[in-house]
Formats: sequence, structure tokens, C-alpha cells
Amino acid sequence: MTLRSGGVFTRVQDSLRGAILAQRGQLFHWSPICLGIGIGSYFSLKVEPEPITLAMLLLLSAVSAGIAIRVNIAVQPILIGAALIAGGVTLAGWRAQAVGAPVLGWRYYGPVEGRIVAIDRSASDAVRLTLDRVNLDRVSPERTPERIRISLHGHAGTSPVPGMVVMTTAHLSPPAGPAEPGGFDFQRHAWFLRLGAVGYAQVPLVALELPTPRDLRLFRWRMALSARLQDAIPGEAGAFAAAVAAGDRSGMGQDTLRDLRVSNLAHLLAISGLHMGLLSGFVFAAVRLGLSLSRRATLFWPIKTVAAVAALCVATGYLLLSGGSIATERAYVMVAVALVAVMAQRRAISLRAVALAALIVLLLRPEALLSPGFQMSFAATLALVVVFGVMREKGWRLTGWWGHVAAVVLSSAVAGAATAPVAAAQFNQLAHYGLLANLLSVPVMGAVIIPAAVIGVLAMPLSLEALPLWIMGSGLEWILAVAHWVAGLEGARSMVPAPPPVVLPMLTMGALILALWSGRGRWIGLMPIVAAAVLWVQVDRPWLLIADTGGLVGVMTPDGRAMSRDRAQSFVAGIWLENDGDPADQVEAALRWRADARIEVRHATGMRAAARAGPCRKDGILVLNVGRDQAPDATGCTIFDPESLRRSGAVAIWLEGDDMRLVTAQSLRGQRYWTDPAIFRSVEMQMQELRGRIHPNAALLSALAQPEAAHLNAGAH
Repeated sequence: MTLRSGGVFTRVQDSLRGAILAQRGQLFHWSPICLGIGIGSYFSLKVEPEPITLAMLLLLSAVSAGIAIRVNIAVQPILIGAALIAGGVTLAGWRAQAVGAPVLGWRYYGPVEGRIVAIDRSASDAVRLTLDRVNLDRVSPERTPERIRISLHGHAGTSPVPGMVVMTTAHLSPPAGPAEPGGFDFQRHAWFLRLGAVGYAQVPLVALELPTPRDLRLFRWRMALSARLQDAIPGEAGAFAAAVAAGDRSGMGQDTLRDLRVSNLAHLLAISGLHMGLLSGFVFAAVRLGLSLSRRATLFWPIKTVAAVAALCVATGYLLLSGGSIATERAYVMVAVALVAVMAQRRAISLRAVALAALIVLLLRPEALLSPGFQMSFAATLALVVVFGVMREKGWRLTGWWGHVAAVVLSSAVAGAATAPVAAAQFNQLAHYGLLANLLSVPVMGAVIIPAAVIGVLAMPLSLEALPLWIMGSGLEWILAVAHWVAGLEGARSMVPAPPPVVLPMLTMGALILALWSGRGRWIGLMPIVAAAVLWVQVDRPWLLIADTGGLVGVMTPDGRAMSRDRAQSFVAGIWLENDGDPADQVEAALRWRADARIEVRHATGMRAAARAGPCRKDGILVLNVGRDQAPDATGCTIFDPESLRRSGAVAIWLEGDDMRLVTAQSLRGQRYWTDPAIFRSVEMQMQELRGRIHPNAALLSALAQPEAAHLNAGAH
């Protein structure tokens, strides 16, 4: 019996060793995946881990990595993967603690003072300012948010200037939670931006202090470049140029943004991998071509290395000048890895380079794992590297002019197919003519706009930028014309319902197995992909949705979701309809509102309407945006009012036969830093004590906690 057990164990060990050996040279590609699993595990927790738990996970990671050095090759990858997973949880936990800042705990109306550190536009097309060095009337410094964001409605007053200290009177409130249970968590997003309050101002802005010459110098240079581009290139093309060259989207109108999204050209607006790659590629090619014209340089200089260094320097300048957003930082890391590989005489574009770039991004900003930009950019890059790698192995070459055309078509199709599931899951839409729009636009971006932008910026000190900027503007006008045309085509976009939370991770893991695993075992990746597709198709949207303010109710009907109001809470209404995959707007949805024969649902807004609310039918539901004491006659009702909704967050209800299943946003999110900032204050004290106790590892713990969010921009949602 012992011999038989030993024989089975030996055969299993031999099979495992054979499987691992078959993946030799491919295992490093799984490093960012294991780290990402750990980071994702941290964000999926319902309770914030204690500092001692993070310290133990860090120790477990170190021990697993140490043991992996001494064990056989069959067990080594498993231990390293476990070390990366445990390290990912620890890294995300320390990062969340490191960026912690006060969050406003109540609604505030009064004087607001602060320094302008970001300028953009809100979803309502109003100028929006992000302020730091904030002062609020009668609020102690330890309870004052480090950063706030306000939209300027009405007369703006003083024109905002980067670094200017301004004052206004504003309505502020804490960052809002998800619009529905399981939806996008803006509170978590704001936590990592150190954004402690959001709001709006309806009174003019007043300048208190002008910026000093050294204050936010890069930001002021960026806005000066934006202004110069918009002066030279009129209309939306100038605003597009400012977004591409300086990362300033404040001039873009909402209609243009909508058409860019519908035509799947919105990625051209953000400074991401495409722009960074085109810019560094143009500089690399121009420097290499210029040096090759010199016989001496050709014979004695490492031209390729010099060109790579020049391209890296320009890419670094572009990163700094563009504001250093998360998407731009991610693109810069990928380009830097490729250029360093060129300097080291290695293949610039490879799976190893993609894995290394992903690893660096996650180590610097673990929260980037949850962003659509990270998911889509690495999905597209990985797919392109895999497809063109297979073509290279098979000896399929695209040569001649038709080969260049075929390469553009193929790369656009592959990138579009790779990012389509992510876009559908995150934005609830599919752009049916995205391939056509990209084929008509991306070559113009690479061959016309980026070179003209580089030449134009370099010519600005000599005031010779008129011609290159005219060429740049003409190219951008072409892209905008393509976007408007494609968005206007019938059936340009279709809406899809939001998938269950497990779907996107399943799709991702299945695609990664197909792309990275060697041998026939890769086809196992089809199983999670098929399972995810089945879950998505069968998704069951909530019958009833209640906003966390009590200001809006949505009931699912045979015609789609019916809204209780046609104007108020328009942002929440838009999110609900998008997640339903419903193309209607709030006004159309409000026309669907009618009494439900099964269960009575009523919505009373204001004290007068609440006072008129009478008794409910059996199991009736009454939603109020005032206290329940304002509806004394509402007997027999299940009442949702602002006080109960403040504790529970948004509410979703499903009908399951004769029963109802209720889920709240708070029950899905649990007790985290961003849901209850008081947890952060208590954990911060514990971590200070822990750092003092763990003397040998103090340097490592300090290094993990160091990354700051000084360059994070307040992205729009």
C-alpha cells in the first residue's frame, strides 16, 4: 500500500515537473498576473485587513520566495506565485493606507479657499477645479480634506490659473458611493486621488494670490501650451490638439466626446500608449535617420542606442508636460521598457517586455488594476504581441505597400477585438463601426498629427509653428469629421447590460491562458470564457433600484426601466439605464412610470408630497427624500428615507417568485477605508505602532508605504 501511494505521488510529481518544464521561458509572464490576483483579492475584501495581517502576509511572501530558491523546479513556480499573491495583498493594503487623507463627513455650504492644481470639465460641461491647501470655514485642519473638486456654474469670475489661490462659496459633500449595488465605486476612486469632497459653486471665483514663479511650474507650462495651441488651431480641433499635446481636455465639448466614444475613437483623446508609442517611434526614427546620413556617425557611433536614448528623453518630457496622469504613466512605462530593451540589444516588443511593464505599473499604483485604461491597454498590447509573434514564427510576412495596409487593418482589428469585451463590461456599449473609424483615423494620427505636433512645439521658441500646427489641425479636423460621420450612422452603437462582477475576471483569466500557456493545455482557457459568456447572457437586472439619497426610483417594466422623475438625479438615472443596456434617456424612461399591479411602489419628493402619502397596499414600498416623520399617514409601508439610505447606500431588489431579495451597496462593499474613514484613523495609529515594533523590516515597510499620489489627476467619471 505504501509503495503504491509512493508511486502515485512520484507520477504526479513527474507530471507536474514535465508541465512546468514545458513552460520554461514563459513563467515570468505570469508574474504580474499573480501580483494582480493578490491586489484584486485585497479590493474584494469586505473588511479592511489589520496591520498585523498585512505584516504576516509580507512575511509569508518573503518566506515563500526564500524557500522557492531551494526546492525543485516542480514546486518553485507555485511558491513564487504564492509569494506574489501574498505580496499583492500587502502592497495594495499599504498603498491604500499611504494615500489616506481626511474625507468630509457631512454636507458643507460656505467659504472655500484653496490652490488650483487641476482644471478640467464636468459631465455637465462646466469648468471644474481641483484644489489643494484647502481651508473651510469653521472646520479644523485635521478634518479638512487634502483635496476637493468643485464645478463652476454661473458666472465664473476670475479666470482660473494653475497655482492661483482662489476663494468662492461652494456646496460640498463627501464623494458619492455606487449608483447601485456592485456599480462603479467613486468613493474608492476618490480615496486614491486623495479627493475628500466634491461639489459646485454658483458664485464668482475670487483670486486671493497669484502663483509664484516656481509654483506648479510644469502645470503652468502645460496650460500655456494648451492656450497657445487653441489660439493657433480654432474650434474643436484646437481643443483636441490641447488634449493630445498637453493633456488638457477642458476645451472639449460633451457632444464631441460622445461622438468619439460612439465611434470608438475616444482612445485618441487620452495620452496613452498610442500617443507615447507614436511620439517615441517618430523621434527614434528621425534621430536614427539623421545620424545615418553622417558617415562618421554610422561607422563609430551606436546610432540605434543614441536614437533610443533620445526617444526616451522626449517621452520623459512628454510625461512631465502632459500632467502625468495614470494612463500616461502606464504608457510611459511600456515605452521605456521597450526603449531600454533596444539599448540592451534585446527585442523591444515581446511578451516579457509587456509583463515587465505591467509589473512595474502594478508595483507603482496597485489601484490601476481596477481602471478600464489599464485593462484595455494591456489587453490590446498583449493581443498584438501574441498575434504578430505567431505570424513571425509561421514565417508570415507583410511586405510591400499592401503589407503595410494589411498590418494596419490587422492591428486595428486585433486591438479592437481584444478591448471590446472590456469596453462592453465597463461602458455597456459596443461600437459596431469602430474598426472603420480607426482605419480612417489612426494612420492620420501617426503619419500627420504626431510629427506635425513635434515639429510645431520645437518651432514655438522661434515663432515658426504656424505651418506645422495648421497641418496638425487639418489632421485633427479629419478625425473629428470621421467621428461625427461614424457616430451618425444607423446602428453605430448598441447597448449591453452590465455583467455580473465575476464575468470580467473569468474572461481575463481565460484569455490569458489562451495567450500565455504553451501547448495544448492553453485550450483550457476556453472554459472560463464560455462560462463567462453564459453568465453575461443570463444576467438578471434588479427589478427595483433606489438612489442613496432617496431622490430617484427605477422600476423594471416590460418596456424597460421606468424612472420616477424626468430630470432630477440625471447622473444616477444615466448609470442605471446604461447598466440595463437601455439606450433611452431619463425623460423617455419617466414616461414609462405607472402603477405596478404586483407590488405598489411610490416615490414622494418633498415635505408636501410626503405629508400626502397615505397607507400602502400589502407589501407596498414608499421612497422618500425627506425624513419618514414627514409621512405620518404612510402606514403599512416599507419606507426608505435618507437616514436609512445613508447607512445602506443604494438599494437593489429582485423579485424571486413571491419573495423579494434585497441587496445594498454597503453590504457588498463592507467596512473599508473609503466607506468609513474612521477605520483609516484607527488603523493608521496601529500601523504607526507596528512600524515601531518591526525594527528589522522598518525600511521595507517604509518603502512600501512611500508611493504618494502627488501626480494623480482627478479623472472624470
